[in-house]
Amino acid sequence: MRAIEIFDTTLRDGEQSPGAAMSVSARLRIARMLDAAGADTIEAGFPAASSVVAESVAQIAATVRSSRVAALARCTRGDIDAAVMSLRGTERSRVHVFLATSDIHLQRKLCISRARALELAVESVRYARKGCAEVEFSAEDATRTDPAYLAQVFSAVIAAGATIINVPDTVGYTTPAEFSELIGYLRDHVDRAGEVTMSVHTHDDLGMATANALAAVQRGVQQVECTINGIGERAGNCGLEEIVCALRARRDLFLCDARFDAAKLQRLSRTVSAATHMPVQKNKAIVGKNAFAHESGIHQDGVLKERTTYEIVDPASVGVATSLPLGRNSGRHALLKRAARLGFHGDESRGNALEERFKEFAAQRRSVRDVDLIRLAAEVGYVRQSEAL
Repeated sequence: MRAIEIFDTTLRDGEQSPGAAMSVSARLRIARMLDAAGADTIEAGFPAASSVVAESVAQIAATVRSSRVAALARCTRGDIDAAVMSLRGTERSRVHVFLATSDIHLQRKLCISRARALELAVESVRYARKGCAEVEFSAEDATRTDPAYLAQVFSAVIAAGATIINVPDTVGYTTPAEFSELIGYLRDHVDRAGEVTMSVHTHDDLGMATANALAAVQRGVQQVECTINGIGERAGNCGLEEIVCALRARRDLFLCDARFDAAKLQRLSRTVSAATHMPVQKNKAIVGKNAFAHESGIHQDGVLKERTTYEIVDPASVGVATSLPLGRNSGRHALLKRAARLGFHGDESRGNALEERFKEFAAQRRSVRDVDLIRLAAEVGYVRQSEAL
């Protein structure tokens, strides 16, 4: 089974979410948690952005033991020097340089030609290799770049010493079919592509970040760049939790896995949410409050009989438990199960009476709490087991 490397960029791209700047202590805490969970690479930040980030990256590099630590840099010597300096505390380091390659970025943002961009990319990779043995090159806005030119750039940076080439869907523009085709094209047309790690970095502007990353995995990429809770610029990044669980739930399709410990996802999700002041939406895959909650009576009945009828991921494997909240859509099976858990047991007629009273009450409420159910049970004559004794 092929191994997929998890490149976590929560502390870099994730922190670029508006208002998501984390304290130095929170950044270090999250880095330690990612290290313990088995992230292959932790992108700790963009050192040239500020002295605070540079110091934080250095602190993380000196602390993390299992994961490699990466620092981002533009294709300038100042940025690369700052990245190398911040990574001195670890031998497992990576300088991650990036340069836009799409015509719209070259012409409108950088105001340089394709030829000059190619020169800058090669010069920067060569310079970065002098300070760090592992260099990743990202072609910003790769999915809107002419594929032939993109292959030319990647071929050149590999010759210059890049050990990882990254294909970012910077603005969340592509679709799974298109991205798969692009990855296949690059694997066939980039010189020595088989000698380096190919990576992808996908954004969620059209809601396809995870689907695009998985399509790339199917075409043979070895690394996926992602964030906890899918946070990041604009609509965010591919969610780490989604990638890890999708690979595991569909091993039959992807024939690969990541070494990340999924049981640590819930705690990581809560920690990142608190540190960034960004609540996780309730229906967020894997880490949302409702991800393993079932209120529909049909679903509750199925799950109570056999969990896999409605759960393709075992909640315990990601650090949570199945939840069966009671509401107006709930059915008899879950109702009596909850009543029994609260100590109420009775014959069928008593169960019928409780079900009827419950339906009347639930029709006027968003949810039914345990305290509500205790009162309803008492109203229809149930006696709690503890009280009978």
